[in-house]
Amino acid sequence: MIKKRILNMNPMVLVVGSSNTDMVIKADHLPAAGETILGGTFFMNPGGKGANQAVAAARLGGNVTFICKTGNDIFGRQSVQLFEDEGINTSYLLSDSKNPSGVALITVDKDAENCIVVASGANAALNAGDLQKAQAVIEQAAIVLMQLEIPLETVQYVASTAAEKSVKVVLNPAPACELPDDLLRKISIITPNKTEAEMLSGVQVNDMESAKKAARIICDKGVKTVIITLGQNGALVLHEDEFTHVPAVKVEAVDTTAAGDVFNGALVVALSQNKSMLEAVAFACNASAISVTRLGAQSSAPYKRELDTFISIEK
Repeated sequence: MIKKRILNMNPMVLVVGSSNTDMVIKADHLPAAGETILGGTFFMNPGGKGANQAVAAARLGGNVTFICKTGNDIFGRQSVQLFEDEGINTSYLLSDSKNPSGVALITVDKDAENCIVVASGANAALNAGDLQKAQAVIEQAAIVLMQLEIPLETVQYVASTAAEKSVKVVLNPAPACELPDDLLRKISIITPNKTEAEMLSGVQVNDMESAKKAARIICDKGVKTVIITLGQNGALVLHEDEFTHVPAVKVEAVDTTAAGDVFNGALVVALSQNKSMLEAVAFACNASAISVTRLGAQSSAPYKRELDTFISIEK
């Protein structure tokens, strides 16, 4: 039976990024160099920052189109089916006959901290030429969300195409790396975590004041809004030249693997539906809080009805 996609009339959110299969082991602690440890539970989940963010956005009511490249293998085929089941528009997904689908090996310790190694596979072959065929959908988007698990040149192409049409671009700069100022000037909103903010600013972030200093430096490079995610301490927002600290809801964390991805997916949905910046960040913090109470990446992303209930209880 072919599952039909339910028509979503909300403004279109375009996610461009990676799709992986996550192979996860829970262990007492993260292994040191050269150390072998006996872990506990093993499970395999769909992941990849782009896919995680697309699924999170779709579950929260977003009208999501996702562009990625997978291998012509079982992992790729399973991923496409899962996206369709989530109601995501897969019209622009690409299949690579030369490279395998991306995979990520993840270890999660008893404190819910994790370490991740990614084999990019087909994600690394998503090039600007592939995106030229999707120029119209980039220009029609209400907001574009990207990460850095695909080639930087591809990110730059999408950002330039969107900026030319005044389409809002959100960049989650993960994994951390140095970014050219020319790209940053095309970014409407950037959402680094503490480590990524340090990489972009050169400032060690260890408290709120240092986070503000880092945010100011990043903003001065041309980004309009900087949101530094601070885990259990919420998020620091620099928007319209004003700093605001948005606190996180206290929960018992089980697995933080996709917390940032859920935050970003929730953020763009809220912004696409005309919530204010601070309302959108608070919405994203709440969604992220739910996600860390669950194992897995995409499997941890809450549905809108769950988030609505969570928010009403917190009030």
